[in-house]
Amino acid sequence: MTDLLKELEWRGFVQDATPRIDAHLAKGPVTLYCGFDLTAPSLQLGNLLPLMLLRHFQRHGHKPIVLMGGGTSLIGDPSGKRTERPLLPKEQIREHLQRQRDQMARFLDFDPGPARLLDNAKWLVEQRLTDFLRDVGKHFTVNVMLQKESVQGRMEAGISYTEFSYMLLQAFDFLQLFRTHQCTLQVGGSDQWGNITAGADLIRKVEGGEAHALVAPLVTSAAGKKFGKTEAGAVWLDPALTSPYQFYQFWMNVDDRDAEKYLKLFTERSRDDIKQLVAQQEQNPAGRAAQRALATDVTTLVHGADPTRNAGVAAEILFGDFDPKAATAGVFDILAAEIPTVQADGAGSQSRRATGSPGATCCSGKARKTMRCCAGAADHTTVSSTSITFSSSSTVL
Repeated sequence: MTDLLKELEWRGFVQDATPRIDAHLAKGPVTLYCGFDLTAPSLQLGNLLPLMLLRHFQRHGHKPIVLMGGGTSLIGDPSGKRTERPLLPKEQIREHLQRQRDQMARFLDFDPGPARLLDNAKWLVEQRLTDFLRDVGKHFTVNVMLQKESVQGRMEAGISYTEFSYMLLQAFDFLQLFRTHQCTLQVGGSDQWGNITAGADLIRKVEGGEAHALVAPLVTSAAGKKFGKTEAGAVWLDPALTSPYQFYQFWMNVDDRDAEKYLKLFTERSRDDIKQLVAQQEQNPAGRAAQRALATDVTTLVHGADPTRNAGVAAEILFGDFDPKAATAGVFDILAAEIPTVQADGAGSQSRRATGSPGATCCSGKARKTMRCCAGAADHTTVSSTSITFSSSSTVL
């Protein structure tokens, strides 16, 4: 077994794969791809798994393709959906493509690196219906399509011909990339297994070529909840939709039972590093060593070093022992934006909600919690402090 496949299995990325994939990878660098839906304005936490999978392939010398679904998103993927997706305007899909494309650059080495970013609208939108049915549709039987999981899950509620045909479009993507970029492997989530193997079969029938599939499990928490969802909804990779502080806190709040699994999937830490972090976690659960490493690594990858550092310091001010007088202006911006605040004068009287303007920023917390409020210039270079005690009767805006 190749070193890459061994690592992917250890990390938990492999739920299923086509036969002889190991021998195929051992032949040398392969070109692989993963498709990304454009029905949302930003990538979500659920997209991290395939992106990390592509990163591992790239680190081992393979050539990943990110395929943006500018064409398939006009139709809608029925996989994992109980009801028909609403059809989005073409202009909205183009806007989503631009926003998600900018986010992709943080994960893979594009120009001049080995990774490529393509849009399947380039060949799907121009495709003639009669040609498509003759060249692609004739290789699919309705009987086989009805057995695919993405279709089976919708049989009771019903599925339109539009979404029923999605499998053919995704299979054609694989065939197109095989022809133009010698792409021989498609990866994705396990809910895509039927669509991916349909593409591999199409390549074999039309071109007589060898193509493979590898899918990762759908991630759930130890509590059985879908990964990447909170009580407030989806966790986005766009800082305008989920702030770096909120993103950082998501990982800090990971259940102890999930920490090791998530470290393997969403960081590139070594076996020894992860083993050591898990041991620290078991010895001192309150220290949250595993969650802290997870939050730092993933937030740095998604948002960069400075936002991650500021988010960590803000969390230490609120929940740890960090002296707010040592914090930077960026940290105070986070505190003002993320938590209920009041502006106080030196005597501790409340005046109005803090909005990042000069003055002290105080946060509400548990009843009778003594907070340290820093008052100074807007750049926080000159700081004096006063101690204010909040009780259960205190009014905090």
